Amino acid sequence: MSTHEEILAKVPDAFEKAREAGDLLFFPSTVHTHKEHDVEFEIRLCPALQNKPPLPTPDFSADAPPAAEREQEKKRLDPFAPPYVPSLFLGEMRDEEEGAEYVILFNKYSVVPHHILMVTKEFQSQTSPLMPPDLVQAYLFLLAAKKTGRKFFAFYNCGDQSGASQPHKHIQLLPIEDDGPPVERLARKAKIEHDDTPFAIPSLPYAHHVRRLPPSLQYASADALAQALTGAFLGLLDLAIATVRHAPAHPRGPPSYNVVLTLEHVHVVPRARETHTLARTGEALSVNALGFAGMLLVKSERELEAVREEGVGTILRGVGLESVHELLVSNQHAAEGDA
Repeated sequence: MSTHEEILAKVPDAFEKAREAGDLLFFPSTVHTHKEHDVEFEIRLCPALQNKPPLPTPDFSADAPPAAEREQEKKRLDPFAPPYVPSLFLGEMRDEEEGAEYVILFNKYSVVPHHILMVTKEFQSQTSPLMPPDLVQAYLFLLAAKKTGRKFFAFYNCGDQSGASQPHKHIQLLPIEDDGPPVERLARKAKIEHDDTPFAIPSLPYAHHVRRLPPSLQYASADALAQALTGAFLGLLDLAIATVRHAPAHPRGPPSYNVVLTLEHVHVVPRARETHTLARTGEALSVNALGFAGMLLVKSERELEAVREEGVGTILRGVGLESVHELLVSNQHAAEGDA
C-alpha cells in the first residue's frame, strides 16, 4: 500500500511516461474566462476532444441482469477493474479506520495534466453516496498536496443525471494553479455566522448547498476527520434530497447530484438532467461536477460562443434545480425548535 504523499510524488514523471507510451491521451486546451453571477467562470476549449473515442453510456438502471451475468459483463466493460494498464496505475491505498481499499489511476483521457482517479478496489456503484473512508481519503489527498506546495480539489458525480461516465465508483482529483475552482472563491468570501451551518451563495441561480470546514480539521485525528466530513456531507445530502422533493417535475428514481470537496468547503448540487440543449446550436452540452465548480468544457469555437451567448448560469440552472435552500434551512430550525 502507498501513502498519499508517495502517490503524488510519482505523478509528474509517471504522467509523462504514460503519455509517451500512448497509454494516456492528453488533449491540449485553452481557457476562456466568462464573468457572470459574481463568478469568473472558466470555459475550457478543447477541439481535440471531438476525436476522443466515444465511451459507452454507463448503465445505472435498477433492472439489472442476473448476478453472474452482471459480474461477467462488468469485468468486460469496467476500465477500473484489473488488470490495470501499468503506466496508468499509481498505487493502492487502504483506509486504516474502516479497511476500505482504493486504486489510484490516471484519467486515461486527460484535458488537465495530472488528473487522477481514486477508485474503489472492489466494484461499488457510482449511484452510491460517499462513505466516510471515501471522504477521508480524498481529503487527505488534498492535504498531502498542500504540504508539497501543490493544490488539488476533488469532485464526485453521483447518479445517472450527474455527468458520470463510468458506473464504477470513483472520485476525481484535479490540480489547480491558483486559489481554487471559481465557485470555491465565491464560497470563501461568504460571511456566515457559524461554520457548522449550511449556506448557499445568493448570486448563483441554481440549487446548491455548501458547508464550511474548520481550518483545525487539517490537524484532526482520523476519527474526528471522518466524523466532521461525514456529518457535513450527510447534512448537505439531506438538503439536496429535500430540494428534489420540492421539484415536482424531477425525474423518477434515485436522486443525482454533484459533490465538490476542497480543504475549506463541501459543495453538494442536486441535478435534474445530465445535458443542456444549447439554444444557438441545438446540441446537447454534458455537465458534470466541474461545471458547478465553475469550469465548463466545450469542444469547438461554435460551442464556446453558444455558451457565452446563453450564459453559464442559464446552462447550470437548466441541468440543476431551483434553489429552496433558505426555506429548507428555516424548516430545519423550526423542527429543531419543536423537538
